[in-house]
Amino acid sequence: MKIDILPKNENDVIQKDIISKIRDFINYKNLEPGDKLPSERKLSEKFEVSRSNVREAIQTLEFYGLLISKPQSGTFIADIGPVAMNGMITDILRLEKADFKSLVETRILLELKTVKLASLRRTDEDLKQIEEALDAYSAKVENGENAVQEDLLFHLAIAKACGNSTINTFMLTITPEIITNFTKYHVCDKNIAFIGIQEHRDIYEAIKKQDPQLAKEKMKVHFKMLYQYCYNIKN
Repeated sequence: MKIDILPKNENDVIQKDIISKIRDFINYKNLEPGDKLPSERKLSEKFEVSRSNVREAIQTLEFYGLLISKPQSGTFIADIGPVAMNGMITDILRLEKADFKSLVETRILLELKTVKLASLRRTDEDLKQIEEALDAYSAKVENGENAVQEDLLFHLAIAKACGNSTINTFMLTITPEIITNFTKYHVCDKNIAFIGIQEHRDIYEAIKKQDPQLAKEKMKVHFKMLYQYCYNIKN
């Protein structure tokens, strides 16, 4: 899995444009709650953008409860009237992108809860996906390559394992922005990346043991350096 990254300003403009076009399409077609949107492929062709951009816009609208995606079925209009939907989309388009510190705070608060839920709810398949993400991260770091995406994919695997679709969607929504900022500010140097291998493994082992408190503590250790970096906190 690869996470597409565009320069911040360019991606912001594209996402807002797609969301605006989805709103206009819904209004033009007089779509009602329960009606189905065209596929991502058809929307990407209609709007002349990539499918990944369309997917991100749909995930944003799904996060705010305006669309509902059903596996193997498609994306549908949520149970909300046109006036409310248009008003909410207008508000979404006015939202400013969160600054890096806000993203870090949100991610830490969210993941400390997520990792506890993952420890309690994870399946064997979830555990396998977390381990595969861990191995991919370790391989990149040991080869001296940038492993920011693999780092985030490890955390996304944990979010999926928590069994809460809203948390999973929210993580998918903020992840590209986090990756962009990690790259921009050079947050993860080689030493931190190597330390991250063991920290990730400790988190994985706690989830494997289904020990939510231990998993939370290991996640707090993992985030300590990131938190200090953002707020210039010294020991």
